[in-house]
Parts: sequence; structure tokens; C-alpha cells
Amino acid sequence: MNFEFADELLAVREQARSFLTKNAPTTSVRRVLDGAEPYDAATWTAIAELGWLGAAIPEELGGSGLGHEGLCVLAEELGAAVAAIPFTSACMAAEALMLAGDADQQRTHLPALATGETIFCVAVSEGPGNPHPRFIRAEVRGGKLTGTKWPVADGMIAGRTVVAARDVDGEIGFFLVDLAGPGVTRTALDSLDPTRGQARIEFASAPAEKLPAARGWAAMEALLERSAVPIAFEQIGGARTCLEMAKDFAMERHAFGRPIASFQAIKHKLVDIYVANELARSNAYYAAWALQADAPDLSTAAAAARVSATEAFHLASKENIQVHGGMGFTWAADCHLFYRRSKLLGLALGGAPWWKDRLVSRLEMINADQEG
Repeated sequence: MNFEFADELLAVREQARSFLTKNAPTTSVRRVLDGAEPYDAATWTAIAELGWLGAAIPEELGGSGLGHEGLCVLAEELGAAVAAIPFTSACMAAEALMLAGDADQQRTHLPALATGETIFCVAVSEGPGNPHPRFIRAEVRGGKLTGTKWPVADGMIAGRTVVAARDVDGEIGFFLVDLAGPGVTRTALDSLDPTRGQARIEFASAPAEKLPAARGWAAMEALLERSAVPIAFEQIGGARTCLEMAKDFAMERHAFGRPIASFQAIKHKLVDIYVANELARSNAYYAAWALQADAPDLSTAAAAARVSATEAFHLASKENIQVHGGMGFTWAADCHLFYRRSKLLGLALGGAPWWKDRLVSRLEMINADQEG
């Protein structure tokens, strides 16, 4: 079976890579890191005009209809550029609306999301810890949401949010909240990667609109799995750039009269990164196919992609700094931009140990079914 993307998606990848190389250099990321801008608005506007935000959204709902494989292609290139935009949050919110929103809600909100007119975020966590139903304590009664969510990625710049909360019966569901509306208080949080801002959002009887088409913890797990796949591609994109940076520096940097790339210790580091990246890419490609096809083993594929991509990006970003030596630890070098992003994405949607547990559980279930 061939899991390579179709030719039209490979063309999309080349166009995206060319566009980001020209229009989204790391200098734009540094402007956000230095606090000059809350996010890279120019890149955000440009990719919205190119239809990237609506990649997985059907055309009849305002999207570009590239499908989830197209979304993954774009996520990889944005990850390679460590773009300082709320793309991941927009993708997750789109999945929530397509999963749980009714027809009217989808027609109302998905076009605004696809055009970038409204920035969306998703509020699930209520403090540190991996996803678990006991950690969802926010509640909605009489259409009013009360509770506190943190950290919320892109919560300071978003106009609307999809919130995981409990209804009057105690069942977990998704609710849409206008962040400019009454009863909403936002506070910026410090984080390792300020280019993807985090917020604490307090809801005090804030008007909330229920997304009725899916509910319960199973719906939350489905959202996490479907969101994990494009994030895995963002991670392998970042890992790819780290390998390229490390290789290029090793070829240019000379010590004892020859390039440091000729030293065995450096070769081993580069090879280790390459092997981890290829393993992650293999798992991510299968997960992209499973997501596009809504395959029965999407849960297993998403967990495998999530684990391998997290480990690959962490290794690549760490070893990239080591290959650069003393230069790698300086503010002037771009290495830290990727290390910051690797740590941030490694904790998004739950850490690697949590996804490893899910992967092992899924494999045990598959083995039990086969033996039965």
C-alpha cells in the first residue's frame, strides 16, 4: 500500500514551502518572541487568503476542500517554519465544530474560521495534567458557563472558543463562547514558547451555546485523536528543519582543519536525528491516511504518530543545539526557537507518556480480539 500523498498535494507542499521561506522567516517569529506582536498577523492573513485555514473544511462550508491529508501537508511546512500563528488552535476548533456542531452552527462559524475573520481556540485543560474526565469541572447551567480554563493556547488573541464543560446532567460536552462577551476574564500566562501564547480564562456565567451533535468523553477522545495527527506533522516539520540546520552548520564549521561533520560524534548525532525523523514520518503518514479515510484504527495510528513525532522533535531540537556548540545556546542562534516549540507541542493534548499508554492499550485490545 502506498501512503505517499497524491501529486496535487505534493505540489501544494512545494508551494507552501516556497511561500513560507519567502514570507515567514524566523525574523517574524522573533518579533512575536520579543513582544512586538501577539502573533504573526501578516502570515496569518496571507495563509487565510491562500485557503490553508479551511484545508480540512468542506467547500460547501467555506473551506478549500483539500481534506485532512492536505491539512497535514500544510501543518508540516508551518512546523518547519515555526510559524507564530494560531494554526493549531484553528484546526482543533474546526474539528470540534465538524464533530459536534449542528448544520446551522457549522454554516455560521466554519466560513469565518476558514477565512481567518475569527480566530478560534479550544479550552479543555483546567490546570496541569493529562486529559481525563475528572479534570473537567467547568459547568453550564441555563446556557451560562462557569469555570476556569488554563492553559488555553492562543486564548489571548482568539475571538471565540470551544469549551469542554459539563451540562446540567453532568455529561461532558462542547460549548461555543464569545470571548468578547460578558462573564469572560482573560489573563496572559508566561510560557516557554511565547510565540504561541497561553491564557487563563475565567468564565462567570458567560453565555454558552451547546454543540449538540457529539457529547461524552468519547467525543473528547475523538477530538484529541483527530487533532493529534496534524500536530504530529507540525512536529516532524520542525524536526526536519532542525536536522537541516545541524547538517548545514556541521558542514560549514571547521575545527582542526576540517568540517566538524567529518567527526564521528557529529555523524552519530545527525544519523540519530534522521532515523527518529523517518520513523515519525512513517507513523504520521499512516495516521494521515487513517484520518482522511476515518479508518477503524485511527486511534492506534494517531497515538503512534503522536508518540514518535514528539520524541523525534525533542531529539532533533536538542541535538541541533549540541551540534551548534556554544553558538547554539545563544539568543542570536535560531536553535532555541525550535527547542521551545518542541517542548510546547510535546505537552499539547497530553504528554508523550499519556499517548504511550493509549497506544499500548489499543494494541492490547487488538491482540485480545485476534486471539479471541
